[in-house]
Amino acid sequence: MNILIAGATGNTGQRLVNELISRNHTPIALVRESSDTSKLPEGVTLRQGDLTDLQEGVCDSCEAVVFAAGSGGNTGPEMTDKVDRDGAKRLIDLAAKAGVSRFVMLSSVGTENPDPEHELGHYLQAKHEADEHLKASGLTYAIVRPVQLTDEDGDRNIALGDIVDPKGKAARGDVAATLADAVESSDWADQVRLMQSV
Repeated sequence: MNILIAGATGNTGQRLVNELISRNHTPIALVRESSDTSKLPEGVTLRQGDLTDLQEGVCDSCEAVVFAAGSGGNTGPEMTDKVDRDGAKRLIDLAAKAGVSRFVMLSSVGTENPDPEHELGHYLQAKHEADEHLKASGLTYAIVRPVQLTDEDGDRNIALGDIVDPKGKAARGDVAATLADAVESSDWADQVRLMQSV
C-alpha cells in the first residue's frame, strides 16, 4: 500500500516509516525543502509539500494518509494553528479529493474536550478541530490519541480505549506500531481510541 506520511522526519514519523516498510508497505514521506531527511531509510520516496501551503495532487496515488506531524513545542499559537489545525484540515480535504481509502490521525489525550486553562490548551483545541474535520470528511478514518509520549521504542504491549490511564506513558515505537495497525486493520475503521504503553 502507498501511504503518505505527514511528519515522516519527526521522532514518531521516522519510526512509522520503518514500521510500514517492515510490513511491506511503501511509505511516501511528505517533506519540506528544508527537511532533514538523513534519518529516513535509504530509498524512501520523498514528496515535496509544506503543511502551511499544501498544493493540489499531494495525495495522488496514495491509498492511505497518516498525519503524524506537529508544529513542535517551541513554536507559538500561530504556527500551531497553521500546521496542527489548518494543515491537517487541508490534507484531509486533499485526501478526500484523491479518493484515499483511509486517513489516520495522530492526535492526543485531552483533545476530546480541550481545557483552555491547560498549558497545552491552544494545541489541544487545534487538534480537536482537526479531528472533528476528519470525522465529518466522509473518509474512512482512525484517530489515535496517545497519552504522554516518551522516546522509547516500547515492547508492543499496548492498551487501547477506556482502560487507558490518561496519566500513563506511550512509547513512540508503540505509537508508530499503533498507527500502522490503524492503517491496516478494519477494526480501526472510523474509530477514535486512547492509547498507552503498559
